[in-house]
Amino acid sequence: MTSDLLAPLDLAFWNMESDRHPMHLGALGVFGAHSPTAGAHAADLLAARAAAVPGLRMRIRDTWQPLAFGGATREPDPDFDPLNHVRLHAPTADFQAVAGRLMERPLERDRPPWEAHVLPGEDGVSFAVLFKFHHALADGLRALRLAAGVLDPVDVPDRAPRAVEPPRSLLPDVRKLPGLVPGLVRGALSDVGRALDIGASLVRSTLGMRPSSALASAPSGTRRTAGVVVDIDDVHRVRKSVGGTVNDVLIAVVAGALRRWLDERGDGSAGVAPRALIPVSRRRPRTAHPQGNRLSGYLIPLPVDESDPLGRLGAVRAAMVRNKDAGPNRGAGAVALLADHVPALGHRLGGPLVGQAARLWFDILVTSVPLPGLGLRLGGHELTEVYPLAPLAPGQSLAVAISTYRGRVHYGLVADAQAVPDLDRFARAVTAEVETLLVACER
Repeated sequence: MTSDLLAPLDLAFWNMESDRHPMHLGALGVFGAHSPTAGAHAADLLAARAAAVPGLRMRIRDTWQPLAFGGATREPDPDFDPLNHVRLHAPTADFQAVAGRLMERPLERDRPPWEAHVLPGEDGVSFAVLFKFHHALADGLRALRLAAGVLDPVDVPDRAPRAVEPPRSLLPDVRKLPGLVPGLVRGALSDVGRALDIGASLVRSTLGMRPSSALASAPSGTRRTAGVVVDIDDVHRVRKSVGGTVNDVLIAVVAGALRRWLDERGDGSAGVAPRALIPVSRRRPRTAHPQGNRLSGYLIPLPVDESDPLGRLGAVRAAMVRNKDAGPNRGAGAVALLADHVPALGHRLGGPLVGQAARLWFDILVTSVPLPGLGLRLGGHELTEVYPLAPLAPGQSLAVAISTYRGRVHYGLVADAQAVPDLDRFARAVTAEVETLLVACER
């Protein structure tokens, strides 16, 4: 294993973290258990297998190299011990309650930034595993691959091997510098022009958008999680009835659930249209940073104030079409691309300010995390539910992550526990909104 520089967006995530706003993502997987000791056996397996997964041995260290001054590298930890990362907890009757408390704890930054918490069920017929990965170590897809490395092997079709490019030196050959200068200058000017273009499109697309107070909160550092399961066939019935995509329906469900939740708690939904950030992957097979975050995003106003469920879906669909027409490299959601144009030292010095500015940019994160269609197991125990969990930005009270696994959609909800003590009510609103859409489609 060799070290490599963090991609710019990874570096941004690493530096914007604070004690009250840890930048790790998570996944809570629930497994059926064959015996009351299945959880303890799963913990032993995870610890044994982690040692053989190279990506789980990688820590993050500061670097002061001339061309990456103030940056950081991902490098092997010579003192890696899986037992520092895999923890077995006491039996519990509420996996989500324990997961919420664990999600609020930052990962230790002097070790490879990941953890696996095994939660045996009090019922003796289930256990859960909460995986936590720092966003600087992995995005959703990369985290999935790391987690898959410690689960039972899965038979997948063979793929043709891809040629691996040799690592490039950070410093060019001095003898070639005179010939490289014109190209470097043109590249720098091109980068500046692209950054200005992204910035201009960001300003244009956010004109008229204003922060919403409905989902704002003073940071408490506490976390609460909840999960909702939806039948994918119900989602397809809605999509086939009104058009659009599955993702349009899933986002519209969030808008409707927010409306119902705000009205039920007495806050009211009139005039509420929170800005949702919808991350979009820019990962390519031969990217220069294969392990790094390559993200852009779409920014859309959620039509919470629209009373008609099909009207809400239509508004979401239209907003997504506009974003797709503009492309992930333009618009407000493309602000993440500006990370590529900020020097490493700028990320180090400005990271905390960027984290605080997230509240001015969007009100709620709604992200989709891909999962394989194949059944996953740990120690022969079948994975029956899996809830992706996203980090909370400063000043925001709720984040929604969505995954589809084996015919069911799983909504993973993360909230500030003090700002949203009734997260279970919002979870019930998600289920109710799906039913509302189904009824509306039948009329």
